[in-house]
Amino acid sequence: MDFKHFFQNVGTKVKTVWNTGKIQRVSRITYDVIWNVILFFIILGTIGMFLGAGIGFGYFASLVKDEPIRSYESMEKDIYNYEETSKLYFAGDIYIGDIQSDLHREETKLENISPTLIEAVLATEDEFFYEHNGVVPKAIIRALVQEFTNSDMKSGGSTLTQQLIKNQILTNEVSFDRKAKEILLAMRLEQFFSKDEILEAYLNIIPYGRSANGRIIAGVQTAAQELFGVDANEVNLPQAAFLAGLPQGPSYYTPYKSGGGLKDEEGLAPGVNRMKVVLSRMYESGKITEKEYQEALKYDITKDFVTESESTLDKYPHLTIELEERASEILTYVLAEKDGYTKEDLDDNHELKEEYAILANRDLRRNGYNIHSTIDKDIYDAWQEVAKNFKHYGPDSTKQVVDPSTGEVIERQRVEAAAELIENSTGRIISFLGGRGFSYDNQLNYATRAKRSNGSTMKPLLVFAPAMEKGVVQPGTPIADVETSWGSWTPQNFDNSYHGILPVRNHLMNSYNVPAIKVYTQIMNDNPVEQYLRKMGITSIGDDEYAHQALAIGGTSTGITIEENTNAYVTFANGGNFVDAYMIEKITTQDGEVVYEHKSEPVEVFTPQTSYLTLDMMRDVVKQGSASYLPGQLKYKNVDWAGKTGTSQYTHDVHFVGSNPNVTMGAWLGYRIGQSLVCDSCELHHTNRNLKLWAELINVASDINPDLIAPSEKFQRPDGIVSRSYCATSGMLPSDLCNEAGLVSSDIFNAKFVPTQVDDSLRRGSYVLVDGKAVLAGPNTPKEFIQDDGLSFNPEWLIRNQYDKLRDITQLFPSIRREAWEKITIPNTKGFNSMINDDGVAPKAPSSLKNSGMSLTWNASSSKDVVGYRIFRANEPGESFKLIGSSIETKFTLPSGTGVYHVKAVDYFGLESKASEEIVIGDFAESEEPDKPDKPDNKDNKDKDKPKNPKPNTPKDPEKPNTGDEEEPVDGGGDNTEPNPNNPQDPGEQEPPGDGEDEG
Repeated sequence: MDFKHFFQNVGTKVKTVWNTGKIQRVSRITYDVIWNVILFFIILGTIGMFLGAGIGFGYFASLVKDEPIRSYESMEKDIYNYEETSKLYFAGDIYIGDIQSDLHREETKLENISPTLIEAVLATEDEFFYEHNGVVPKAIIRALVQEFTNSDMKSGGSTLTQQLIKNQILTNEVSFDRKAKEILLAMRLEQFFSKDEILEAYLNIIPYGRSANGRIIAGVQTAAQELFGVDANEVNLPQAAFLAGLPQGPSYYTPYKSGGGLKDEEGLAPGVNRMKVVLSRMYESGKITEKEYQEALKYDITKDFVTESESTLDKYPHLTIELEERASEILTYVLAEKDGYTKEDLDDNHELKEEYAILANRDLRRNGYNIHSTIDKDIYDAWQEVAKNFKHYGPDSTKQVVDPSTGEVIERQRVEAAAELIENSTGRIISFLGGRGFSYDNQLNYATRAKRSNGSTMKPLLVFAPAMEKGVVQPGTPIADVETSWGSWTPQNFDNSYHGILPVRNHLMNSYNVPAIKVYTQIMNDNPVEQYLRKMGITSIGDDEYAHQALAIGGTSTGITIEENTNAYVTFANGGNFVDAYMIEKITTQDGEVVYEHKSEPVEVFTPQTSYLTLDMMRDVVKQGSASYLPGQLKYKNVDWAGKTGTSQYTHDVHFVGSNPNVTMGAWLGYRIGQSLVCDSCELHHTNRNLKLWAELINVASDINPDLIAPSEKFQRPDGIVSRSYCATSGMLPSDLCNEAGLVSSDIFNAKFVPTQVDDSLRRGSYVLVDGKAVLAGPNTPKEFIQDDGLSFNPEWLIRNQYDKLRDITQLFPSIRREAWEKITIPNTKGFNSMINDDGVAPKAPSSLKNSGMSLTWNASSSKDVVGYRIFRANEPGESFKLIGSSIETKFTLPSGTGVYHVKAVDYFGLESKASEEIVIGDFAESEEPDKPDKPDNKDNKDKDKPKNPKPNTPKDPEKPNTGDEEEPVDGGGDNTEPNPNNPQDPGEQEPPGDGEDEG
């Protein structure tokens, strides 16, 4: 085919048709039709798009219509109001740990977070964080499409900003309503805050699973510490990747089990795989190099996990709980005060106080306070070691007891211990011992929360200091320790004996009960509980208990805490000013704002003179009294210590409180459920076991801070203290007769209360010795036995002091200078209970008459009213006897050698005994008819055998003399302290002697 001619013909035909205009007309019509169709669809699409957008925006608006327009201040408060754990500090801002909380979080700043960790988080959670304005539309659309199509491949559409909004302002509710609000608030948040501020807040609030002890943790700093034991700025690349992956599934990816402890290999795998995903994203986004990526993949992250995590409660259980409770109580009043309520308002309204207590407890666990305590870390730690290693607590008790609070039967108990150390001038609690250990089923802090009877440590606080303040007694005031009853109650001393007239100083030194009760009865109607104890911080004693005499020796219905008891003694060391003990110095926010700061407010209770006199007497307790075991246990010998022991009813508790010019410390031993501490097999007496613990605690504290704990300064004697002499019988100014008797004593006094009257307890008089005791001669007393110019008690003085009612006045004679007391004769006058009762019966004859050279000796008559002996002689056996002399002793020097002799006893009332057996001295020829020895053929001798002035028999005094050999009772005797709840006068326990020294 000729293609040339073919194309020429076609071209000619097209040209011909074109020239006709037909082609142009058809093309124009087609173009118009197509364009109009396209334009129609464009218009229709635009209308639809605007309609859809309008509908979408309308729907979005309907979802957020109830969301208020938030101000910057509102959003700032919400964003930064994340729950943060409060922190506890020792004195000197030494970190203890965090308080107990369901969530553990520690705030940090962005500059303190590793850049690698930040890159890991952004690569995982929000790659375009620094580019978007709070939301990424593409991501939202993708998430919506996946939601509507119910796609299995869902990807999150939330930016970090949206996640922050969800966690801090909204909830985790899955709904379009919540999502719309989240988008709106995220965009608004981006207008108010910088990217770094948003990122920092996010990293502080995000949850990170659990710690090794099973506690929920949040915030990147806490996570770094709890998982790897490093700060957030110290993590390496694999650690950063692991942390960045956790928030997507905290419970699933965490390496720890819910109850604490590391998961097994299978349980760790999800978290490790998640870490590798994060590393892959970091590599793909160019945040790390291939080399870094490959090395991180090979890294064994499981070796970095912390295997054990000791919480603050595990390490410092008693301290943590105590500081939390005190901080919560402080915040209760702080929050109430902000709302216009006073402390008194809360104390008077239980419901109101409970409401603010709940708010305070919540704030404490959410607001991240810094709680600064007064506790010295080194001393506190040392005390726990002492308690752990102490060898003299005594045995565990295997006696079954019932816990009164739960009804549980306790099969076995160990001896518990407690102590507290307080700085006198400030009230700062330096250290405490809450118990021998801590268990989660028995969290009782025995130093601050357990109420126990304080035994004889009550005596200085309630009895002797108040009585001296009122001028009722002074240290030298004599008090008669004799059997005394108050109604049906006859209290005893710890040794089951009485000690006669002794000064208050000696009674306190040896912790005798009866004198303390006697003094208390003189002041108790003034309610010394309200006047003094309450001012010294002891608040647990009931309003009516002051009326019970047993309170004088610690007999309370509820008991008091070791802290209350110790704190009260601070009053004496402070010159009479009580300073309330405290354990929290201040509470601050994380920004350093002071929420609370303690201020000491001294309360005047006693004068400086009363306080010094009390301290001076308590010095003797330590030097030579019931705490005399203590000085030998102290490492620092020259410290001026003053203190008091105490033992409660049935020996359930033993106490000692000691003060020096700088500090006061109390210590206690006892079972949780009260049982006797008496232990026959123990190396140390129960009082000395407590004194030894006290000494070991004070020794280690002195090693750590000798300037504070073991000062060289002494208690300063204030003005108004003077030394005076007094008569030991009465406490009055010495008379010449008192001086002659050798009974002048001296002591220090408050100058306001020195004695002004001269003693009238003694007078001159004739006396005889009866059973070794001087007794004023009676009208029928034979004159040959009377000794003139002796000293006698003044009957009027005896009656005035009610000593006339004693069955035996010699009970007044103390062991101190007893020989001088026994030389004083005792009246035997009408209307006065004499120590000698006329029974109308002649005394028993002496026995065992012997010749010792030119002297006769014999055994004394067994009768107790004998004043002397008459000696009779006959020239030869069978002849009549004649009186040749008398003797007040059991011997007589003979005027001549040979003869026959016998002796008769003579009693106080002049009655004469039968003759003793005869003794013949010299050689006499036997007569053929010797007289019968018992033949009454001598009228004179017969008459002498008859009683003079016979009287009807009267019963003898049934009181048996105290031999001093009575065995100590099994329960330890009696420092009567806790009254029977059914009888306020019920005597309590009495304190037995300890290792040769009396105990109180």
